Amino acid sequence: MKRKTENTVAEEFEQSATRLNPEKHVLILYVAGMTPKSTLAIDNVKKFCETNLQGSYELKVIDLYQQPKLAKGSQIIATPTLVRKLPLPLRKLIGDMSDTQRILVGIDLKPGK
Repeated sequence: MKRKTENTVAEEFEQSATRLNPEKHVLILYVAGMTPKSTLAIDNVKKFCETNLQGSYELKVIDLYQQPKLAKGSQIIATPTLVRKLPLPLRKLIGDMSDTQRILVGIDLKPGK
């Protein structure tokens, strides 16, 4: 049996989310360990999604300490990084995700100033 690569797993995740709901936001939050900054970013993104995307999102949290090869494959240079895979175009935000307005603009839910 052929072993799935980490990139294949990520691609399957994106495809399944798209098939279920083409309007769904597919978000991936990359963190490095369970540091206070990573934990804060996870909490902030979950609260943001529940408040602003109300069930029309798929969120996956990837710990790069557990899966370091994904950092290179996804071109992650800093953590925490939130990536909006879908809808296209791809968007990336770096930081603890505490600024809701920045996230709204960064993932194109609200136009910038």
